[in-house]
Amino acid sequence: MTTSSSRPVRPRRSVLYLPANNARALDKLPGLSCDGVVFDLEDSIAPVAKDEARESLRRFFSDGRAAALPAGMEKVIRINSLSSPWGSEDLLAARGCRPDAILIPKVDAPEGILAVEDALDQTDAPAALRLWAMIETPRGVMNAGQIARMARTDGARLDCFITGTNDLLKETGVASLPGRPWLSSWLMQIVLAARAYGLDVLDGVYNDFRDEAGLVRECTDGQAMGFDGKTLIHPAQIAPANQAFGIAEEQLAQARAVAEAFALPENRGRGVISLDGKMVERLHLEMAERLIEKAKRIAARQGEGQTT
Repeated sequence: MTTSSSRPVRPRRSVLYLPANNARALDKLPGLSCDGVVFDLEDSIAPVAKDEARESLRRFFSDGRAAALPAGMEKVIRINSLSSPWGSEDLLAARGCRPDAILIPKVDAPEGILAVEDALDQTDAPAALRLWAMIETPRGVMNAGQIARMARTDGARLDCFITGTNDLLKETGVASLPGRPWLSSWLMQIVLAARAYGLDVLDGVYNDFRDEAGLVRECTDGQAMGFDGKTLIHPAQIAPANQAFGIAEEQLAQARAVAEAFALPENRGRGVISLDGKMVERLHLEMAERLIEKAKRIAARQGEGQTT
């Protein structure tokens, strides 16, 4: 199933960052229950190791290990900025690996998306190759709506936003406090922009991977703010994120009730119906169908032996 903008419905509760040159971590991937993995060529790779990390990634995708990952685990490659000394080579390598998506760092304006889309089009990259964007600078937050709007252009590849909270803290100088009081308004701007143009949006990382209670609190807050999931830095964070951003039985039952009500012969052509004393619009049907499909995909992953 896809949305009206032809975006696939996928659970993105937990997306794990993994340095592309970390051989031990790559070997452990098949046993993890994260919904997606970001193979990183950017922040976690030192300049002197960029070439080696790129080659490590090519081997991982060419020797069958990437194809052997659990079905439904999204494979995303974060490249360096095209303006950097490594960006062009990263993009060519990523395109050749044929991941599900390429993650663009530090997107400040729509031009950051356009430049990568143009480069992919020039190399006849498959239309199924999507783009994710890191919103992690003051300009990126201010321009989030304009960037998200790129998802509505012809042939658009933009599919998901990731908030780069560490970079936002660094570039603004605001205090890093429990509950993220000074970040929250900016995070909500990013969520609002994503929702306005039908994008998924993921919360930033929680740095203290030994503090499970703190992670659970931040995941709970992120879910309440409207995020689809959370980016992670350690496998121990996967289960709490999956739990926090999962679908409750009550939510699923309500979605099914909406879908069943609109499926009744007398309601199929109607834009608004009454359900349990409440007015329900057709937009709620679209939301319900998306949630039902996401629940099916989560159940399928768990049926393959993945944990929640």
